[in-house]
Amino acid sequence: MLSSPAFQKSKLVVLRAVSIACLGAWSARAAQEWDQFRGPRHNGAADATNLPVSPGEGAGVRWKTEIHGKGWSSPLISGDKVWLSTATEDGTELSVVVLDRKTGKVLRDEVLFKVQNPQFCHKFNSYASPTPVISEGRVYVSFGSPGTACLDEKTGAKIWERTDFVCNHFRGSGSSPIVWGGMLIMNFDGSDFQFVTALDCQTGKTVWRTERSVDFKDLDAQGKPTGDGDFRKAFATPEVVDVNGMPVLISSGAKCHYAYDAKTGKELWRFEERAHHSASSRPLVWNGNVLIQSGIKGHLLCIPLASEGVVDESRVLWRVKKGVPGKPSILLIGETIFMVDDSGIATCLDANTGDAVWTERVGGNFSASPIYADGRIYACNEEGKVTAFAAERQYKVLGEGQFESGFMASPAAVGDSLYFRTKTHMYCVQK
Repeated sequence: MLSSPAFQKSKLVVLRAVSIACLGAWSARAAQEWDQFRGPRHNGAADATNLPVSPGEGAGVRWKTEIHGKGWSSPLISGDKVWLSTATEDGTELSVVVLDRKTGKVLRDEVLFKVQNPQFCHKFNSYASPTPVISEGRVYVSFGSPGTACLDEKTGAKIWERTDFVCNHFRGSGSSPIVWGGMLIMNFDGSDFQFVTALDCQTGKTVWRTERSVDFKDLDAQGKPTGDGDFRKAFATPEVVDVNGMPVLISSGAKCHYAYDAKTGKELWRFEERAHHSASSRPLVWNGNVLIQSGIKGHLLCIPLASEGVVDESRVLWRVKKGVPGKPSILLIGETIFMVDDSGIATCLDANTGDAVWTERVGGNFSASPIYADGRIYACNEEGKVTAFAAERQYKVLGEGQFESGFMASPAAVGDSLYFRTKTHMYCVQK
């Protein structure tokens, strides 16, 4: 039984062993690259040092490059290149842009997919919101249902593509792909179909596909029909964690959070959260538990990884209802959680209990996720302001900076540089 005391104990031992074994590799990667949504550690933390405290327009900007189109995906930093996805505002052309990491010069600008009849995308979203992922010399660029491509990292040549996934993203896609075990894993949660799939990284062929076990149709919390496709979709990015030798995929769908066997796609457990929808963050694993944001105007939940079947409220260790972001992902630093909600309220929580340590107003509106680097948390708002505050149990603003355009994409930190993508430009900023 996954929930037995013996399993609980052995599971914690394995998790700690995995953490220790991976720490060195993670540190090396985190210092040299930013290879996916939320970075090499999957949690928004970086080993970058000697970073500017108050990055802003003209303040330590090493280079600034205009990026055409509209794309909210995060930049990826690998080797001597910066990778971005973008799209025309009408969604008819979906592209990849590659910049020189030292100069910002455009090295490659290629349309990967031409779409004759694009799905509807809400003006708040973009047709290039999923962040690509880089692994073992390949770059995987996904735009959701319209197309996913695998590119050679050195040459940019397309190795394979998939354009056959049917999913009405309803307001645009948002879930970023991840790579694990030689597979590219992606969530598809639309108003028509909801499923998770794993593709062979070498060939692009489907290894497994699992339909979500609960179709919430268009029902509100009271079970009444609404005709609103929002209740059937999500934008979240999944995560894989090793639990007692079993790779477990944590994946948030519409009004429900699932755990699957990452090798086969078999559902292990699920937790239904019928009062909230449109989850859009990436879960964090800590101390044998998973921290999950439940979506727009939702809650933050702490649930044991060692669960099974349909998990009910009695298994929830704690639940936070105030100040939880709908779009930005949270940060976990040590035993402390930091988060900035959509309306610019920053909160510090004790990870053991979920109790609030402090709550302060940063100001502005937020869609981008904060990152942690060089002992500071960098939070970027939609109005173009960057606030750096201390990752401590007492709120302390360390620096502020202003850019000419706002942030929808989450930043990256590598080496001694911060990489910012605004609505119009890509920046490299140094001390």
